[in-house]
Amino acid sequence: MNQRFKLGYATIDVVNQKEALERLVEMAEQGPCRYAVTPNSDHIVMLEEHEELRAVYRDAHLVLADGMPVVWASRLIGPRLPERVTGAEILPGLCAAAARRGLTVFLLGAGPGVAEKAQTILESTYPGLSVVGTYCPPLGFERSPDELEAIMKRLRSAAPHIIFVGLGAPKQEIWMHRHFRHLDRGVMLGIGAAIDFVAGTVQRAPRWMQHTGLEWLYRLVQEPRRLAKRYLRDTRILWIILREWRSRARHSPGSA
Repeated sequence: MNQRFKLGYATIDVVNQKEALERLVEMAEQGPCRYAVTPNSDHIVMLEEHEELRAVYRDAHLVLADGMPVVWASRLIGPRLPERVTGAEILPGLCAAAARRGLTVFLLGAGPGVAEKAQTILESTYPGLSVVGTYCPPLGFERSPDELEAIMKRLRSAAPHIIFVGLGAPKQEIWMHRHFRHLDRGVMLGIGAAIDFVAGTVQRAPRWMQHTGLEWLYRLVQEPRRLAKRYLRDTRILWIILREWRSRARHSPGSA
């Protein structure tokens, strides 16, 4: 078992990208089905008030730090996270590993036609990769028992080793938590907009912005109407970090 870093209601695995990929491949190759989540600032803030999302995080088999503020917080509080491990980077890395090891992939989410475009690009980029299915659920699918069962039928029929779930947070995390036990094998991974990034329908920020924690600004310029309110709410992570740091300081050896 590796070290884990606690921030608010999330307990995050202290692993780098290489280690995360190895763990995910191991999960994909061995039953039963399991799932991984990728917390960023938005997740950390939502966990403060979202009881079901807390259950998702408590039961998760792997928790990977997607956001730079989460990584920075670990450097203040400890133990230190070695790096940011994003769904956008895990998706191509895991597809490359899947192509080498004969593992199959399913793309669930993104807009109409986007996953199919991503499939074409991924199978061209990683020779030998088998994407055994794609599906874009309709708006409001989570409230339709018939639609939820239809998704599971697709997955049972395709029997993928890896299911990339791009339904947006917290919908994708809740869906994985409610349904992972209904499959015999594989690993589910919540990856947000990563399918859109592969397809090119959403452009990812330049690498220097990713590594300096400014990717949010790039995304805000792209989608101001959708993201402005969310990013304003996410500033609450500063209070959560302060709360965690003060709690750790009070309970550290030698504190008064």
